[in-house]
Amino acid sequence: MVPVFLDGKKMRRRTLILLGCFLASSGAASVFATSNAIADDILKVAIGQINNWDNQIPQLGQRAGIFKKHGLILQIIGTQGAGETLQAVNSGIDIGIGVGTVGVMRAYIKGANIRVISAAFTGVGDIYWYVRADSPIKKPQDATNKHMIAFSTNGAASDYIVRAFAKELGVKARPVATGSAAPTLVQVLAGHLDIGWASPPIGLEELQEGKIRIFARGSDLPTMRNQTTRVQIANADTLKDRKEVIVRFMQAYREALEWMYSDARALKYYSEAIGKPETLLASSRQQFHPKEAMSPDRLSDIDSIMANAVALKFLEKPLTRDELSELIQIPPP
Repeated sequence: MVPVFLDGKKMRRRTLILLGCFLASSGAASVFATSNAIADDILKVAIGQINNWDNQIPQLGQRAGIFKKHGLILQIIGTQGAGETLQAVNSGIDIGIGVGTVGVMRAYIKGANIRVISAAFTGVGDIYWYVRADSPIKKPQDATNKHMIAFSTNGAASDYIVRAFAKELGVKARPVATGSAAPTLVQVLAGHLDIGWASPPIGLEELQEGKIRIFARGSDLPTMRNQTTRVQIANADTLKDRKEVIVRFMQAYREALEWMYSDARALKYYSEAIGKPETLLASSRQQFHPKEAMSPDRLSDIDSIMANAVALKFLEKPLTRDELSELIQIPPP
């Protein structure tokens, strides 16, 4: 038999035909199609206070496979606080988690390339300030300009609340940016800082052991109890150019939040991630993080937020309706 030699082009065509016949006959066609499916979309996500329960939705949701189900892979980056998160998103990171609402407004007015895509937390009862157990400071009026009171970073919700403490509770201590809650606790215990700030689970074990005591909680400020004090943000270019991806992120975010309050694995995963007992975390969730406060669609009391921010000299003036319409772009459920 005389061999038949094919040129390269004909050989490739024949190979593809034979491969197609093989896949169709062997039932492997579905495998071939799956292997050539469109890859998952990647989103870079910046999170300040990354160990807080209310900021865990991306991490826990990703571990549970919820974001993967929506065709997403999250690359998560920790920051020292909302101020750093704002800078990261303005510089090109896709999404920022747990950023102070008034800080976002102020950055937007100054030209930051950001948009609000979700509420994060309504109220301020989850943030508290504390002193060492042996501190002479017993009540807000005891804090004078000789003392220092912590907040995380400029523009964070803790920054805004400390300003409100001065106005509404008469706290005269000098505000100091100390970064995240864990190193702040170290400074307080060492006696280098008078009044620390924290959000659970940071400090809960020290409270139980009697090493520290609560000085004030955000919920001591009646004007802020119904305000959406933190939001999730996106880079404006990402939202414009990849809107469908952001919509899927919010779909997965809502689903992950529901899962975190209905599946026991959520607390188990959370405990493993931060190295704290499940019993402690369950108690913390019940006391500080009611599910309704974390609703992504509950953006409430915006006018009062802006009025307070102007009174506290955080904003020069309220945003206009057109500015709010451009800034706030929450994808519907």
